[in-house]
Amino acid sequence: MKIFGKTLSEYVGFEKEFLILVLVVGLARLGLSLAGVPNASVKFLSVTVVLLLGLIWYSVRVHTSGFGSYKQLLPVLALPVILANLIVISGITLAMATGKDNIFSAPEYSGGVDGKTLTHVAGHATVMVVGSLVLWGIGSLIMLVTKKLTGGRQPQTGSAGA
Repeated sequence: MKIFGKTLSEYVGFEKEFLILVLVVGLARLGLSLAGVPNASVKFLSVTVVLLLGLIWYSVRVHTSGFGSYKQLLPVLALPVILANLIVISGITLAMATGKDNIFSAPEYSGGVDGKTLTHVAGHATVMVVGSLVLWGIGSLIMLVTKKLTGGRQPQTGSAGA
């Protein structure tokens, strides 16, 4: 199955290191919280900051590397958002099962309410879609600026009659 002319494995391969970083930061955040480290300290491991850095990096890199354009940017930005929210949903679900809050379910990080709810899970499932589209919109603007600054040129793949 292809998504905008590329396979899922091509997208994952393009941003494998970044997806690993999202996974490590998300799981470290959850693990430290479960280990009893105060949430006030764990909050400095921010998946959101990682996602925002990736937004900037990949909005430039998709074009400058020749990987693609606006269409390909959507899956590139959506994959880490989906991964991050799956980690959050896992933390919320774990809190629901155990009755013990963690950084993803604690009221101070759940809008001031009990974060151990299916409504909270549904909210993060919605963010997988809406958040991806919002980041894609912002990323498209960054890519537009990148294209203007580079004169629309992308690196050529292959050799031209060496």
